[in-house]
Amino acid sequence: MPSSRPVIGLSLALAGAFALLTITPAVSQPIANPVATLAGLDKITGRITQFDVYVNETVLFGALEITPRACHTQPASQGQRTTAFLEVDQRSLKGTSQRIFTGWMFADSPALNAVDNAVYDVWLIDCKTSTSVPAPDAP
Repeated sequence: MPSSRPVIGLSLALAGAFALLTITPAVSQPIANPVATLAGLDKITGRITQFDVYVNETVLFGALEITPRACHTQPASQGQRTTAFLEVDQRSLKGTSQRIFTGWMFADSPALNAVDNAVYDVWLIDCKTSTSVPAPDAP
């Protein structure tokens, strides 16, 4: 008579794996947004400016060229987590640009990866699905 032990052992292993899958919280994909809301500080004037930038659009903030490449939020069920991948170049008086920042910024930790320049600071405020700013390809 064949033993039923391997089948019982396999059933228990499958039940344990299923229990782990149901206990482990689901990690959802971030939501891609077309607009990044940034804030910039001009240290000379002390003025803080908040502005919206479309993903893959380059805007000037003082002598900085800022290009968001991605802007993500998490679903509300996952808690607030807003991130953006930015490229920031500094323009010289001669018209050349030098990359001073490439990386992820976190809205909930602005000091973690903000652009800290001698004259300008830039940090992420939020990611949005729309803005009143005309799209770059709009007339």
